[in-house]
Amino acid sequence: MNNPSSPAVLSVSALNQAVARMLERQFPLSWIAGEISNFTRAASGHWYFTLKDDGAQVRAVMFRGRAQYADFMPREGDKVEVRALVTLYAPRGDYQLNVEAIRRSGVGNLYEAFLQLKDKLNAEGLFDPARKRRPPLFVKTIGIVTSPQAAALRDVLTTLARRAPHVNVILYPTPVQGEGAAMKIAQAIATASARHECDVLLICRGGGSIEDLWSFNHEVVARTIAGSEIPVITGIGHETDFTIADFAADVRAPTPTAAAELATMARADWIARVDAHAYDLRFAMKRQLGEAAQTLDWMSRRLVNPSSTIGQERARLAALQNRLHHATRIPLDRARLSLTRLTHRWQTHKPDTRNARLHIARDARSLVNCMQAQLRQRHQHLRALSAQLEMLNPQRTLERGYAIVSNEKGEILRSPHALQPRSNVTVRLAEGTAQVGIASVQQQID
Repeated sequence: MNNPSSPAVLSVSALNQAVARMLERQFPLSWIAGEISNFTRAASGHWYFTLKDDGAQVRAVMFRGRAQYADFMPREGDKVEVRALVTLYAPRGDYQLNVEAIRRSGVGNLYEAFLQLKDKLNAEGLFDPARKRRPPLFVKTIGIVTSPQAAALRDVLTTLARRAPHVNVILYPTPVQGEGAAMKIAQAIATASARHECDVLLICRGGGSIEDLWSFNHEVVARTIAGSEIPVITGIGHETDFTIADFAADVRAPTPTAAAELATMARADWIARVDAHAYDLRFAMKRQLGEAAQTLDWMSRRLVNPSSTIGQERARLAALQNRLHHATRIPLDRARLSLTRLTHRWQTHKPDTRNARLHIARDARSLVNCMQAQLRQRHQHLRALSAQLEMLNPQRTLERGYAIVSNEKGEILRSPHALQPRSNVTVRLAEGTAQVGIASVQQQID
């Protein structure tokens, strides 16, 4: 028989699941640094490895959906940083890390510094496309800023020798990696800009890790590139590598070889373009000469003796004058005849207005006399009404010694019944008003 007060009995599965939930709630996603050990890539695409340091180790798994986005394949002994969720693999009861992202150790700090500097320079307008220049189409001399021992230099020289052997090359040697390399790169760029020896400047370096390319992520290099008086093309690293110098340059090429190709046009292309332009020029000249010859023939056919042309124009002018004379004289004669007829008809039917004018003048005098008589009558009536109105004016009544009494509400009082002892009334006299207090009220006895 079970004791109700005894604690519940958990299964192993329930225990492990409860522990897993507790770990996931207690430890959110975090970055953890360590060394890769026992790395295995399963057929399913999942990664299994151990993350360790000098004092401890922990198992980790990175599922295929996350592993496919990693930019490198970890190897034994790699120093890495993983963003992981602490959990428990319930079937075995093993505590492990569920990895969401992985990066090489130290890359996070470098990338953070890269983003901060990029945002700062971008806010200053250093990367504004409006300030970038197009490299010249025809280049006589190309400057190269790189290390003399760099493989990138050999690639660039090989490309230039193949595409444009007529172009001169000036090397501004500088280390591209290591302590103080950024300052030396900036000095080489400044030297090339000050000397004005070349038409375009290439900044080249082969591929590598973010640490290897870090010399090109310094602020001094970016500002020197932006201040260069010569157009700058960068070819740093591989196609997927981006540095601060790439954003500051006028043109960014994915590789050093591509930078050399962007800086020059192939000699064969130049020759082909010149031949094409020469053909177009010859064709255009032939067409213009043909059109000019055709125009000359047409003008020669139109050319006649000037005296003959003048005689024809004189005859044409005389004909036009004759037409103008007839065109203006006939309508004028018709208008004059019509005016004569209308004048005669008007004289015949013109009414005699003298009697009508006398009658109108007589009626006007009569009307004026009538209006003046009515105005006199109206003025007399108005004066009589004004006299009556003046007699009924309350002000005249007040001037005879009467007064108007009203209460506090402005109501006029006509009877002693409306007065209350110890109340105030307003008495209006002829020349003003007065506030009067009522001491007592006495009724009139009939």
